[in-house]
Amino acid sequence: MKEKIGQLFVFGFHGYEPSDDINALIEEYGIGGTIYFTRNVQNAKQVHNLSVKLQEKAALSGRAPLFIAIDQEGGMVARLVDGVTLMPGNMALGATGQAEAARETAKVSGEELRKLGITLNYAPCIDVNNNPDNPVINVRSYSDRAEVVSELGAAAVEGYQSAGVAATVKHFPGHGDTSVDSHHTLPVLPHNRDRLDAIELRPFRAAIAAGTDCIMTAHVVLPALEPSGVPSTLSENVLTGLLRGELGYDGVVVTDCLEMSAIDEHYGPAQGSVKAIQAGADMVLVSHTIEKQRAALEAVAAAVESGELSEARIDEAVSRIMRLKTKLRLEEPIGAWEQVAAVIGTEANKEVARRWSEASVTLVKNEGGLLPLRREASTLVLWPSIVPVSVADEMLSGDGTLGGYLSHYGATNVVERRMDGADPLAGLDAFEQIVIVTYDAAKHPLERDIARQAIELAGDRVVAVSVRNPLDLLLFPDVLAYLAVYECRPLALSSAAKALLGDLKPQGKLPLEISPAYPFGWSVE
Repeated sequence: MKEKIGQLFVFGFHGYEPSDDINALIEEYGIGGTIYFTRNVQNAKQVHNLSVKLQEKAALSGRAPLFIAIDQEGGMVARLVDGVTLMPGNMALGATGQAEAARETAKVSGEELRKLGITLNYAPCIDVNNNPDNPVINVRSYSDRAEVVSELGAAAVEGYQSAGVAATVKHFPGHGDTSVDSHHTLPVLPHNRDRLDAIELRPFRAAIAAGTDCIMTAHVVLPALEPSGVPSTLSENVLTGLLRGELGYDGVVVTDCLEMSAIDEHYGPAQGSVKAIQAGADMVLVSHTIEKQRAALEAVAAAVESGELSEARIDEAVSRIMRLKTKLRLEEPIGAWEQVAAVIGTEANKEVARRWSEASVTLVKNEGGLLPLRREASTLVLWPSIVPVSVADEMLSGDGTLGGYLSHYGATNVVERRMDGADPLAGLDAFEQIVIVTYDAAKHPLERDIARQAIELAGDRVVAVSVRNPLDLLLFPDVLAYLAVYECRPLALSSAAKALLGDLKPQGKLPLEISPAYPFGWSVE
């Protein structure tokens, strides 16, 4: 029974090598799996070595092979970027309008993950991004249209799983129409059942039909399904009644991390683990703290001993887990690094990423003949101060910023300034072209204010490039030209630079409505 309970858990750990804590949990409990975060990742070679050591530890301890999981959604949510092919994120893929974009990028990414020993990807995110105030989904969604999310999400499932990696669609039964982040508080989704069927549940039905190996739960309250106010992760009505019963899903159900505040502050991972398994979850994710991980294991063991959790419920969960492990052939050894290095991050794989990134570039406005930019003109690029540290570090190498890529592609007189510099708008009159780069201006007053001031002072020379949230256009509607690339990874910046200079004809279409003037599917020549 202790081994069975161990299989129900996926735990995170700290460091680039297997920590004493994770080794002890593997040896003592035979845990089901582990998850990599940025804190575990330096580069592809180090991750390969880490996976090998973790599986060796399981084998030497006489335990079943581990699931090794990661959140490699692409775009802005990627734990592994050095030495692999980083694919465009979901909203960029949504802008291509092609299911093949989701399928092919998932397949290539999945093949590389599998070579590194990663067999469980917590992707794709199939939440419908129909709330502009959503602080956690946003560009992680393909679209604000359920039919688009359904089609591309199912294609991504097929892509990952054809590569031998289990897909995990998330966050069931839907986190797209929330205005708070379950990492920090407990969101409530107040819609009636008809609305949930039409929007939130539609992509999950499609993913189930596509055979998704896993579904991850959301820590959101749906009064229409669970009037008690219990979050979906802990709700038998949601996980057993709806997901298992009505939707007929018989794959592995995994929780989102129980250390997120929505669960941690109200229940704690220990009690939360018991309640989640009672509700119908097969695997429980506790990502960070060894004390909470051990408490969760012990709480489930005590609940079985007391009869609060039935052995039949444990056996049912273990059966699904082991069935998936058998399907994934986890017992097969991870290949030697020399063999792996030859087939990941290849030029052919990078070409796939480049092709779909370029296909996503969306020209929303081009008034006044501002685009394409003139290569010989003096150009000021204003860069936002709010960029995730890991992405900022990545951009510091090589051409890494938009100004760097403009220069790389032949612009001869480019000056780049950060918006949080001493006086980013000094000497505007000296520049013939001004490019404002925005990341998420609604949440960052400095970014919003600098953009508005630049447009007020030099509007006939200003082009805006959105490198995350395309809804930024609502905050400065007077800008004459507006380009959206949905993320600020180097590949997206390269695609943006090509489009700005006229080397690339933007083909993307808005995957969400910005306003009635700029509806879903909008683009201009």
